[in-house]
Amino acid sequence: MADSAALLVDEVLPREPIRQWVISFPFQLRYLFARYPKAMNKMLAIVYRTIATHLVKKAGLTHKTAKTGGITLIQHFGSALNLNVHFHILLLDGVYTTNRYGKQRFLG
Repeated sequence: MADSAALLVDEVLPREPIRQWVISFPFQLRYLFARYPKAMNKMLAIVYRTIATHLVKKAGLTHKTAKTGGITLIQHFGSALNLNVHFHILLLDGVYTTNRYGKQRFLG
């Protein structure tokens, strides 16, 4: 796990502010997600889109003019090996925008 974290920090993630979001669910949804992974993937897409939209609107831009990104780790069990499906999302704490000359800048 430490090697994966070092790879992400050294070679994948940009040197911009990153915020961790931890999303957990009620027991009924945990069982649903464990049984039907496609439902879990749809929920992850909804959560990501919601947070990304918040960041884009906070910057005063639209999805056409601003982009953000992140990495999600899906954890299925708690510390007592109990079923506890939840998401750990590392998401840029801002957005990238491109000017008319093609130069990108980060708005945090």
